[in-house]
Parts: sequence; C-alpha cells; structure tokens
Amino acid sequence: MKEKPIPLTQLPTNQRGKIISLDGGQGFKRRLRVMGIKEGQIIKIVTKQPFRGPITIAVFGCQMTLGRGMADKITVEVI
Repeated sequence: MKEKPIPLTQLPTNQRGKIISLDGGQGFKRRLRVMGIKEGQIIKIVTKQPFRGPITIAVFGCQMTLGRGMADKITVEVI
C-alpha cells in the first residue's frame, strides 16, 4: 500500500521521497524546474533548520536550500 502524499516539510530528515506535484504558479514551477526539481524526481531531506528555517535537500547528488514556503508547495510520496 502506498502512503498518502505529504508536503516536503513533513518528510523526516534523511528520508527520501518522490515528487508528486508542484503546487504553485507558473513562475514558481519554472524556478524549481530550472533547479532540477520536477515531478517524478527523487528528493532527500538533508537538514531542517529550527524555528521554521530553511530546508536543505539533495536532488541528483546536489544539495540546495529551500525556504519553508516553497517546500510546503512541493508534494511528495515517501519511498
């Protein structure tokens, strides 16, 4: 049984997930796709900063940091 999709911010640290959808406007989606974040990609949470700080993720072996607002708009399925 597959787990239900969750926002990226709820994915535990060091857990991997598959991106199901990007829930934002065209500019938001374009910005993420330029960074290599798109539907079907496997993404991993590296660190979560406290007090609603940014989240560091790994995609294609590259690490990048996203704000919580952006991460909330990325829906993933835990794998």
